[in-house]
Amino acid sequence: MAEKVLMKGNEAIAEAAIRAGCRHYFGYPITPQTEVAAYMAKRMPKIGGTFLQAESEISAINMVYGVAGTGKRVMTSSSSPGISLKQEGISYIAGADLPALIVNVQRGGPGLGGIQPSQSDYFQSTKGGGHGDYRMIVLTPESVQEMADMTALAFELAEKYRMPAMLLADGTMGQMMEPVELPEESNDTVEKPWAVTGTEGKREHNIINSLYLKPEELEQKNIERYERYKLIEETEARYESFMMDDAEYCVVAFGIAARVAKNAVVAARKEGVKVGMIRPITVWPFPKAPIAEAADKVRAFISVELSMGQMIEDIRLASECKKPVYLCNRVGGMIPSPEEVYAKIMEVKGGSK
Repeated sequence: MAEKVLMKGNEAIAEAAIRAGCRHYFGYPITPQTEVAAYMAKRMPKIGGTFLQAESEISAINMVYGVAGTGKRVMTSSSSPGISLKQEGISYIAGADLPALIVNVQRGGPGLGGIQPSQSDYFQSTKGGGHGDYRMIVLTPESVQEMADMTALAFELAEKYRMPAMLLADGTMGQMMEPVELPEESNDTVEKPWAVTGTEGKREHNIINSLYLKPEELEQKNIERYERYKLIEETEARYESFMMDDAEYCVVAFGIAARVAKNAVVAARKEGVKVGMIRPITVWPFPKAPIAEAADKVRAFISVELSMGQMIEDIRLASECKKPVYLCNRVGGMIPSPEEVYAKIMEVKGGSK
């Protein structure tokens, strides 16, 4: 068994990325994710990699775009306002069908908001914050261990489907320290026949592009991309089911909210309330199948979020509005306590028929 080390979530992301073969990092400091950049600044020069603190978030994401075009593993990290600035570049990366990792350690908003944890970038990440028809694979860790594991997974999925992937964490996950078993070293040796690496006169030129002036060609590109997205929805949706076998009520939560909610579910079970939890691990693709299955059995859903209820839309769509969806939330950097979630479970149980 590999030895575990005590690490901050942000540091675990950075080390896991390096072990996954990432040798190119471009970013700009912003609380609460600055430790990712600081870790990369120390480590990259020692391993022959590239660390560059760009003059802005806009510059950073376009540097990611450039390296992604060569087929190398590349990443950037930021927090909510910085991710907003990166949206045009992310759209270009998606439009050029390139793999890249974007890390968002969320903070409260809108605007500058605050520097405390939040989950209010859910719409931005799952619905496509930039322009045009595109998606990102969005992974949501609930522990420092998953911060590391999902970093490696994000690179793999991004390359498999030639699209950007996002690790959607929050300020609590980024700053908390837990024991973590780091992934084994892996080499970025996958052949990428589409990459712009120089032809040496041995093959046709590859062109990285997202501009198609013929409307018929652009239409076909979008259709092809959504055929790929359909395959991802069918095969890559990830979730954890907790005490759902006989559940009459279903809590839905991800990230730090899921850790809190799990304690509340256990407490309610001790009081004889048949409640379970579905934790989305990917919020795109959203785990529709288990929510749809639960909708035929439970009396109600309770969405636990650090936002004003953004995930409720996806729960309602997945359940086809068969059962009511209630909200248990805190915002502005506040985190709901297990007692608050427990109280909401009991409130819903008392009012449901």
